[in-house]
Amino acid sequence: MRLFALGSVSRAVQKGNGELNLENNLFHGGIPYGLGHLPRLRVIDVKNNQLNGKLHLTDNELEGEIPPHITNASKLENLRLAHNFFSGSIPTHWGSLPDLRLLFLHENQLTSEHELPFFKSLADCRMLQYLDVGYNPLNSILPNSIGNLSSSIEFFEISDAHINGLIPASIGNMSGLTTLVFQDNNFTGNIPPEFGKLKQLQGLYLNNNKLKGHVPEAVCNLSNLGRLYLQGNELFEGEVPSDIGELKAIVELDISGNHFSGMIPSNLGDLQNLQSLALSNNSFSGQIPLSFANLISLQFLDLSLNALSGTIPKSLEKLPLKNINVSFNELEGEIPSGGVFSNSTLQSFLGNRGLCGAHILEIPACVVTNPGQQSNLKEVVVKIVTPVIISSFVILLLVSIWIMKWQKKGKSKDVEKVPEIKTFQLISYHEIQRATNNFDVSNLIGVGGSSSVYKGTLFSGVVVAIKVLDLENEHVCKRFDTECEVIRNVRHRNLVSVITTCSSDHIRAFVLQFMSNGSLDNWLYREDRHLNLLQRITVMLDVAMAIEYLHHGHDTPIVHCDLKPANVFLGEDMVARVGDFGISKILAVSKSVAHTETLGTLGYIAPEYGSEGIVSASGDVYSYGIMLMEVLAKRRPTDEEIFNENLGLREWIRRAFPNTMLKVVDANLFPEREQITSKSEICIASMIELALHCTKETPESRITMKDVVKRLNKIKNAFWEM
Repeated sequence: MRLFALGSVSRAVQKGNGELNLENNLFHGGIPYGLGHLPRLRVIDVKNNQLNGKLHLTDNELEGEIPPHITNASKLENLRLAHNFFSGSIPTHWGSLPDLRLLFLHENQLTSEHELPFFKSLADCRMLQYLDVGYNPLNSILPNSIGNLSSSIEFFEISDAHINGLIPASIGNMSGLTTLVFQDNNFTGNIPPEFGKLKQLQGLYLNNNKLKGHVPEAVCNLSNLGRLYLQGNELFEGEVPSDIGELKAIVELDISGNHFSGMIPSNLGDLQNLQSLALSNNSFSGQIPLSFANLISLQFLDLSLNALSGTIPKSLEKLPLKNINVSFNELEGEIPSGGVFSNSTLQSFLGNRGLCGAHILEIPACVVTNPGQQSNLKEVVVKIVTPVIISSFVILLLVSIWIMKWQKKGKSKDVEKVPEIKTFQLISYHEIQRATNNFDVSNLIGVGGSSSVYKGTLFSGVVVAIKVLDLENEHVCKRFDTECEVIRNVRHRNLVSVITTCSSDHIRAFVLQFMSNGSLDNWLYREDRHLNLLQRITVMLDVAMAIEYLHHGHDTPIVHCDLKPANVFLGEDMVARVGDFGISKILAVSKSVAHTETLGTLGYIAPEYGSEGIVSASGDVYSYGIMLMEVLAKRRPTDEEIFNENLGLREWIRRAFPNTMLKVVDANLFPEREQITSKSEICIASMIELALHCTKETPESRITMKDVVKRLNKIKNAFWEM
């Protein structure tokens, strides 16, 4: 008999316990589509029947394992089990379904063995055209046997399934593919050139993985490719291959969030079918190609977060653009006023200090100069100003040579003039006792794992902070020597100044510059203290400049190893200074990494630091990124009420970005009288994006502190102009 009377079945399922048992009957044909609309259906048993055609159970609350005997329905053509709560492994005996054309298992809780063995049996389903197993925690790698799948497959998706390792080159055997979606996984290595064999391919989605290398020429020659998404990878620290301009059928192209640099290829202007072009968050330089005027179908253009210079071509006015974003570049000159520019807002142009234009209120109007005045000005420059400048330069050069003979090389403008650390004792134990009133608890301003910090007043009347190490700790002497070695080599306005040290049988202590406003940790978590958005940007920029100096400011790089809000201090002027170098490492000139058994603070430690003891500058970058997230969200990375082994601060922020990011940031970013504007929202988004780039999984994929300072400066300048 056929299974078709669903009215009473539906009522029974809704009133009962959500179970439907149809086993051991003689039902034949397909299961009616209406079974896919029973929201309380939790269990269905249809074994020992003669079903064929379609089985559509999408969007229910079915749970448990997918019954293995489902593969016995030899006439089954379509199987849709998506959007349920199925768990366990995917059945492995699909070869008994020779007519199977569609298999949708996405958005469940399915897991798998190491190499997804069910793919091997799927190779016998020679009619299979549509396959989607994405959005399951498969946590596996793709086997080479995937290339044995039917050449009739047109659509293959395995998104956000925790897939690791390389993309198998054998995938080039799936010659019938029109759409391949591998986005939001952990694929590593290069993009296989074998993709070039997929001549029918129309959509390739490899975004948000960890792919490296360049875009293969073979991919750029896919004549039918209409959509190419490569954003959010670690592709090629160099120029975009010029072959990318050969994608004549391309409609949407997104390579944002990679490491591309150099000029934007001018032959992108040949892509007359292109509707959406995203090149943001790379390191492109030079001018916006004039050839973009030929992109007659272009509706969306994103060039933000690069290093583009020159002017915005006026010819872009004529394009059918609906949205343009050139923010955070180095553009200058007048913003065109026609076309898309007539409706654009400030957020499209933030972070370009040289732009001007009358039609956007927040951007300064351009200065109009009379041509005759310009001519006269040139004559004045040639006849008077130029000789004066040359003479001044010669005099300055002579004076500089004379000064250099009598003085040492001038210090960097960022280096703070503080008394040098001497190799001999400048302060006695008894003076420290007196300065702290015999270490009275009323002078105690902080306690760490192996030290206590007291406020003290020296004989000279100078108020200082005195960090006293715990001599009972067996590592304390070694840490004292390490910190002494570091502070002899560093001096910067954003590092806590060490005035002198005290070392005797009774004490190991540092006499430090007193930071009257305490630690950043206190400013984040004390109820009586609040920092607004601009203050937090400024503080984190100060911290970034300090770490940039440690990493790049002298011949021997220094890694702090313990970056966190508790080690950032604010002076009376609210300038942030980084302190506590107790476990820092001075790296040899010839080495960029070192190994250690001494770890920093849980929650801030980079993955490679915690698992293998690998110390490098990129570990500090990771800690900085976590701290930046903490400063924005006012959530400790060790907050057990929210975070666990599966959900940390980074993942919590990543899931909220960008759609719900305002729900996870601190409500105190803005005083009650201030509204969250689109400008400040862009600022927050830019900082979160920066933090995510700092905290990428592998050290080599993270940006450097030089890049952090550069980008954060742009963000601050744009916010300040608001």
